[in-house]
Amino acid sequence: MNYSVLNPDKWVSNYADILYAYALPRVSDTVVAEDLVQETFLSAWRARDNYKGEASEKNWLFTILKNKIIDHYRKKGKDIVQSMSDSAITERFFDEADHWTQDDKPLDWGIDYQQGPETKEFYSILESCRKKLQKLQQSVFAMKYLDDLDATEICKALGITSSNYWVLIHRAKLQLRACLEKNWINS
Repeated sequence: MNYSVLNPDKWVSNYADILYAYALPRVSDTVVAEDLVQETFLSAWRARDNYKGEASEKNWLFTILKNKIIDHYRKKGKDIVQSMSDSAITERFFDEADHWTQDDKPLDWGIDYQQGPETKEFYSILESCRKKLQKLQQSVFAMKYLDDLDATEICKALGITSSNYWVLIHRAKLQLRACLEKNWINS
């Protein structure tokens, strides 16, 4: 297959929707997702003469978009300051022996984990819960679970320490669990 021919006149009609669909759950903001797709097309247009044809046009555009998203995370990571101290999260969910407090221990959701939740309702509620996370938690969660980046890559992209990463991911999981229990499991 010859990947060496680009067709910039068709980029928007062929790829705008799928690039947007990829960006939106990662940034949780329609305007930002639209901007990232536009920036992707602009960057591709500027770099079109350097395209070597080593990947398909579609894959090349996705690679540019992924880099734009990481740049977005990096910028956002510098702009956001966490307000809740590490000790506050520990005191909220765990006792002196680092066991769950009685009020905050995980509930038995009664779910068959072999099949997993497959309902549109679950994914809709999960997305709503994810949007309630702090912006930096949303970024870390998306990079970890949507983009499958490892902790080192995430820390580098966001300019955070490893310990800050683990606190953020832990908080995100706790808050998502609480939100799902309130809005899906026990509703």
